[in-house]
Amino acid sequence: MSDRPVPTDRQRAAPRQHGAMEYTEPAVDIDKVRRYRLGRLREEMVRQDCAGLLLLDQINTRYATDATNMQVWCSHYETRCVFVAAEGPCVLFDYADHPHLAEGLPTIDEYRTMPAFYYFVTGPDGEWRAERFGDEIADLMRAHGGGNRRLAVDRLSHLGTDALRRRGLELHNGQAVAENARLIKSPEEVALMRCAIDTCQRAMDHMRSALEPGITENALWAKLHEANIRLGGEWIETRLLSSGPRTNPWFRECSMRRIEKGDLVCFDTDLIGPYGYCADISRAWLCGDGRPGDEQRRLYRAAFDQVRHNVELLKPGMTFREVSEKSWPIPDEYLEARYPSMIHGVGLADEYPSIKYWPDFADDGYDGVLAPGMTLCVESFIATRNSREGVKLEEQVLITETGCERLSGYPFEEEWL
Repeated sequence: MSDRPVPTDRQRAAPRQHGAMEYTEPAVDIDKVRRYRLGRLREEMVRQDCAGLLLLDQINTRYATDATNMQVWCSHYETRCVFVAAEGPCVLFDYADHPHLAEGLPTIDEYRTMPAFYYFVTGPDGEWRAERFGDEIADLMRAHGGGNRRLAVDRLSHLGTDALRRRGLELHNGQAVAENARLIKSPEEVALMRCAIDTCQRAMDHMRSALEPGITENALWAKLHEANIRLGGEWIETRLLSSGPRTNPWFRECSMRRIEKGDLVCFDTDLIGPYGYCADISRAWLCGDGRPGDEQRRLYRAAFDQVRHNVELLKPGMTFREVSEKSWPIPDEYLEARYPSMIHGVGLADEYPSIKYWPDFADDGYDGVLAPGMTLCVESFIATRNSREGVKLEEQVLITETGCERLSGYPFEEEWL
C-alpha cells in the first residue's frame, strides 16, 4: 500500500478519470454466475444433509435466483421466498403474480405467488393463513426430498416455523447453508464485484468534488447515492458519514450538520452496486484547502498502518485465529474505540466470516480458514476517548492462490503520513 505514488493537491481535488461505462450490460456471462451460485447452495445442502432450503432473506433469494422485486421493501415482510430442492426444482414464491419478473432466469424452475401470513396483509387471520404456506412447502419436500425431512430455513417467524413443524419437517439453520455457499466467489463473480467497486469509486469522486465548507453531511452523502443509481447500482445499506466531532464515536448516521473547514469527514460506503454486488470502502478526508493538524495526522497514521498491516498479512491457508493473533497490535489508547469486526466477508452484502480482533477473539471469535476466492473487507476505526475526531478506513480485497489482492483502489491521504 505504501509504494503507490502520492497524488498532488491538484490531482486530489479533481475527479479521477474513468471510462465512460455505465453498467447496462454485464461484462461476463451472467447466466454462468447464476448457475454457479445455485450450484454452490446445492453443494452446501448436500454437505449438511438438507433436502430442502427455504430462503426469505432477500440477499439470499437474490443469490439463489438473481430475481429481484422491491428488495428493500420485501425485506420488511415475509412476502417473498425461494425454495431450493437439493435434487429437484428451484421455486420462486413472489410477492404477487408477476411472472414477467422472472423471465429468462435459468435458476427458476417454477413461479408461484407466496401465501401471505404477515399481519399487514392478513390482520388477525395470519395464523390460519400460515397453514397454506406450510402445506405448499411440505408438499415440495414430500415430492422432492426422497424421504429426507430436513429443511434449512434462513429466517422465518414463529407462525411459519410452527406451520412447517406441524407437518413433520425438521428445521435447520439455513443461514449456515447460505453463508457457506456465498463464501467462495467465482472469477465471474469477482468481475462483477469489480464493476460495483468501480461504480462506488466514481461516486466517491463526486463526493470529493462536492466537499467544501458549508455543505451538509446529508447533501454530501446524496452524491454517492445519485452516482450509484445513475451508473447502474441499486441501493446503499447504511448512512454512515459524519464530520468533525460527530466522527467520534463512530456509527453516527449523516445529518444536517454543515461541514466546517478543517473537519475530518469519514464515511463507509456499504454500497450495493451493479448486478447486486457490494462495494464496502471507507475513507477519511479533510474539508477545505488547509493541512491536517498533528492529531488528525496521528490518528490517520494509525488507521492507515492498521489497514496496511492487516491486508499484507492475508494469504490462503491462514486460520481466522492466526489472522487475529498476527494482526496489527492496537495500542491501548485506541482499544476502547476499536471497530467491532477486524475483517469481514463481502459479496452481495456484508457476510461471513467476521474475524475479531485478538483482544476479543477468545470470547467472541470463531475459527475457519482463508481460501482462494474469498472476498473480504479490512476495517479500521481509530480514536481515543478524548480525541475530537476519529478516522475510519476500510479496504476490500480478494484472497488469491498466492496471497491477497486489493480490489478497492481509491487513494489514501498518503501525504499526511
